[in-house]
Amino acid sequence: MDRISGALIHHKKTVVAVFFVLAIVCAGLYLGVTVNYDLTDYLPEEAPSTRALVIMEEEFEGGLPNARVVFKDVSVSEALALKDRLEEIGGVSDALWLDDVIDIKTPIETADQETVEDYYKNGDALISFTIAEGDEVRITDDIYALAGEDNPVSGDAIDRAWMQKLTSSEVMNAVVILVPIIIFILVISTEFWLEPLLFLIAIGVSVLINMGTNIVFGEISFVSNSVSPILQLAVSMDYAIFLLHRFADYRGQGYAPEEAMRRAVKRAFSTVAASAATTFFGFLALVFMDFSLGADLGISLVKGIVLSFVSVMFFLPALTICTYKIVDKTRHKHLLPDSWSGLGKAITKIGIPMIVIVCAIAVPSYLAQSKTDFTYGMGNLNVTGKSGLDTAEINAEFGRQTAIVLLIPKGEPAKEKALCADLKTLPHVKEILSYTQTVGSEIPEEILDEAVREQFYSENYSRVICYTDTADEGAEAFALVDEVRALAAEQFGEDWYALGQSVSLADMEIVVKQDQRVVNMVAVVSIFLVLLITFRNFALPFILLLTIESAIWINLAIPYFTGSTLSYVGFLVLSSVQLGATVDYAILFTDHYRENRLAFPKKEALKKTLNETFSSILVSGAILSAAGFTLYASSSNPMVAEIGLLLGRGTLLSMCMVVFFLPTLLTLFDRFIMPKKKRTRNGSVWDSPPPVKPSGTGSANDGSMKV
Repeated sequence: MDRISGALIHHKKTVVAVFFVLAIVCAGLYLGVTVNYDLTDYLPEEAPSTRALVIMEEEFEGGLPNARVVFKDVSVSEALALKDRLEEIGGVSDALWLDDVIDIKTPIETADQETVEDYYKNGDALISFTIAEGDEVRITDDIYALAGEDNPVSGDAIDRAWMQKLTSSEVMNAVVILVPIIIFILVISTEFWLEPLLFLIAIGVSVLINMGTNIVFGEISFVSNSVSPILQLAVSMDYAIFLLHRFADYRGQGYAPEEAMRRAVKRAFSTVAASAATTFFGFLALVFMDFSLGADLGISLVKGIVLSFVSVMFFLPALTICTYKIVDKTRHKHLLPDSWSGLGKAITKIGIPMIVIVCAIAVPSYLAQSKTDFTYGMGNLNVTGKSGLDTAEINAEFGRQTAIVLLIPKGEPAKEKALCADLKTLPHVKEILSYTQTVGSEIPEEILDEAVREQFYSENYSRVICYTDTADEGAEAFALVDEVRALAAEQFGEDWYALGQSVSLADMEIVVKQDQRVVNMVAVVSIFLVLLITFRNFALPFILLLTIESAIWINLAIPYFTGSTLSYVGFLVLSSVQLGATVDYAILFTDHYRENRLAFPKKEALKKTLNETFSSILVSGAILSAAGFTLYASSSNPMVAEIGLLLGRGTLLSMCMVVFFLPTLLTLFDRFIMPKKKRTRNGSVWDSPPPVKPSGTGSANDGSMKV
């Protein structure tokens, strides 16, 4: 590191220029990264609904119905004309209306009125149709132009189009909100007005490089696109803070700036690497999910942590040496308290009651976290937005409509007819579209128009579309999917396929629940090993993991106790992200406690440790929780907003557990975390105060995440 840091300082302008050029290039590359908004694309290839979708795309031209529009106050002939105009829009296909289920050449008053009112009620016509993937924004703009302001439009494809419009602006909004908050937090915790800008530039450059290098994957998920930059910015800010505080320490000892930075890089390298390692492995656990959204987000976060580490260790030293003369002119009074001695005294008094309280809360929280009502999809956008309001309006008049599609062997009309009859008996089934139901099994397919025939038959399969009035997901929807699959298996054995939004989400439920055990195990085991290597003590990993895991259990149990739902993807992501991102607080506190314990009795060591570390924990936690709450406030996507809320709340809980719960644990298990052999005076483990109080081992506000 001596040679590397020396070379960095010697070629400081070149290093700064290289990183800035990389950031600019990657900012341009980011514009070419495609964002995927369809969660079902991340199901494993072996998932039944994924295989079914591949078969249907191979066999049939049309896709699944994924949008609906209501044309208000129109006649039958006007509705037919609007349906034709809708199908003329490029990317729209398979428009379905009343004329596809009854003969409208006869008076509709003579038709089954329940069927009629599924499509035409009080002069309002409901048309279902399919929007092609990949160009939803342009297609929906054309649909809105046809429909006008007064006619509502809804569906999964409409939601995706709205999210595509909002995502870029929402990521920027989150940055605009978060950056001033971070600057404020850093200003009150540092001694120079311009120093926070160095932190933000160093991490900001690594964020841009991370986002741009995602182009090697071709596309990333909307979750990674929204969450990864904000998390990277917040989580890795500690690395920059620690390096510059080491730099300030060496300058305070009289070293010239170049020599002070060389020593700071050498001293900080292993410490920042160890701190980054816990976050790295926490995020890496997501890669082991079968539901590949986890790998998508995990790789983006892991790559971000590595790039932040490289930026802090190589770019920030060069940038600091280039600008330190300007920064030195902006010194201000330290705004945080220099001492937190009162906090240490208070915590030593409430330690045992706090243990009892945490145990009383953590145990039921552990049991409750898996009993929350989970959601697996995205749901609609914010109900106050146009997409949500339109969906509510259509559902209020015509009810929900969810399609379950069955692909069954072609050439068995008797079995197909029997299956359709069985499907009609199921609760929540509104309409069945199939050859035998719509055309009639007695009519040979050869005499039909090819366009009509291709709606129902391919070379090998017959397509049956079952329209239901359930939501896309939930116990009711998933139970209906199971019943439909059971009826198909009863008629055709294993030679059939089922697909549709509710079918995919039912498969997602199975996949992500299996992922829970894997993700939690990988995250806990890998961080346990990092802690074991760091402290070389078998008891400490258990104590530190218990501290942070208790905060995670409480965080994830809150929706259960409040009677609200929780995104299962958010549940899985938060489990590893909160652990990896906040265990550093416990590491920092424990490292200082063990160091102080060599010279002081337990209570004195505890008070001194709180005094030394509280500012660092407060600053780091404030930045990360602000990042979470910013995501929550700025995102209209329910899943992203929920991850933000969980992260913001979880960070605050982790901080509280480290400050109020961990200190008493360390003192209770002191004999297991300190050397058994009692020595005297120099470097000893004291049972009573030493005759002469040694000098402190660290600054109360050194800002470091010391390992």
